[in-house]
Amino acid sequence: MNEKDLLEKRITELYNRAFERGYNTFSEFLNLDELSTALNLKLPCSVFGGYENAERCVIGFGNDIINEDFPICCIKIEPLKQKFADKLTHRDFLGSLMNLGINRSTLGDIIINENSGYLFCLESISDYIIENLSRVKHTSVKCKKVSSLTDMIINEPETKEIIVSSIRADAIISAVYKLSRNEVSSLFNQQRVFINSKTVTKPSVFLKENDIVSVRHKGRFIFCFELRQTKKERIVVEVKIYR
Repeated sequence: MNEKDLLEKRITELYNRAFERGYNTFSEFLNLDELSTALNLKLPCSVFGGYENAERCVIGFGNDIINEDFPICCIKIEPLKQKFADKLTHRDFLGSLMNLGINRSTLGDIIINENSGYLFCLESISDYIIENLSRVKHTSVKCKKVSSLTDMIINEPETKEIIVSSIRADAIISAVYKLSRNEVSSLFNQQRVFINSKTVTKPSVFLKENDIVSVRHKGRFIFCFELRQTKKERIVVEVKIYR
């Protein structure tokens, strides 16, 4: 049984357990590929990663699940002395966490702000991280749970107008990331394009209002809506691009 089959089996078991026994069940954090596989099972579920539009997410099964039900918490990891700290990157934080022997599936997104990392993780691993993570790169750090999203800063996406020939996914991806038609076609062939967390292989699919497009190794953006047409009958659309 390959990894995809194992994941499908695991997700189906969680679904059956929730609705046969009457309590909520939750997966671990899933990356975009795993999330696409799970969502393609078309089982009724809720998806959340600790904040709106998170990339790594947990799937929940049960009745009337709300975001607060998910077993996710946020840990702020900050240098003891910012003045003497290294400039810390996403890779630095993740590497230090992996060195603790932590399974990647227990960890969600890491957001960097003012040289501190805000880590979303499963509650079950949070105390272990707080007790054992003392250094990132060459910098001594301290960890504490953040009680709510109001305590942290998430960079807002940049709103931008772009001109496209159509609202096909390939046309808009090309304009957002300034890629050639062949380069965009290759992204679809390599299954590196996700719309609302599902893998998309057809470049000709049309985007709908508020679709979230993720392109592996390029970034994410939200397709907002059509604004107007130009005199040459091209389309001006609004997108929100995560930097």
